[in-house]
Amino acid sequence: MSHAATVPTKLVPTKPVPTKLVPTTTVPTATAAFLVVLDADSTLFHDEVIELLADHAGSRDAVAAITERAMRGELDFAASLRERVRSLAGLAVTEFERVRERVTVTRGVAELVAGVHGAGGVVGVVSGGFHEVLDPLAARLGLDVWRANRLAVADGRLTGEVDGPIVDARGKAEALRGWAEDAGIPLHRTIAVGDGANDLEMMQVAALAVAFNAKPRVRAAADVAIDRQDLSQVLPLLGLRG
Repeated sequence: MSHAATVPTKLVPTKPVPTKLVPTTTVPTATAAFLVVLDADSTLFHDEVIELLADHAGSRDAVAAITERAMRGELDFAASLRERVRSLAGLAVTEFERVRERVTVTRGVAELVAGVHGAGGVVGVVSGGFHEVLDPLAARLGLDVWRANRLAVADGRLTGEVDGPIVDARGKAEALRGWAEDAGIPLHRTIAVGDGANDLEMMQVAALAVAFNAKPRVRAAADVAIDRQDLSQVLPLLGLRG
């Protein structure tokens, strides 16, 4: 049965909204009720963090153009990330703190995290961005798990390379599956929220795919689209508010 009629006006259903995510009193207390996995850039945060880093490295315009094309799915994400990271070569690691201070957290994050935790759920973030910026912010926001890329450093400056495997679309989907397994949550009780092409694979894995101020390709693939920058709007989809 479709729930389209009960979805808040700022939530645009693109497909029938599944009922299987609504928490019930029969959820075993030994496991979490459900798992919500968010993208970071332009979802958890208003910003694209790599563009903030590029601003400090003097390469913002070039990086922003590549980011936009990658998020529309016009460029391979891993290759485009390596190209953008190369433009950061020489940036001092002391700039990370300045960049973190510039990051704007999306409205409604605190309400979403509190609501999910209050219902016994888990909140994770998987990012094509960087641990160096994400880690302190994720801890401050009370997230349970998170994963991102790491930047290679030598002598206190970025080398222009990514350190280790790149978190791309497949990596995001693998993170969602792994976190669900670790928490004892079946995939039919998972929700993925994102805006760009590299979120599509994890959105396909999740029971409910939410496009958040998303690119057209992502909106077309999602079950529901949220068109206002307020992550608390995810709560009604979990039966937690509204």
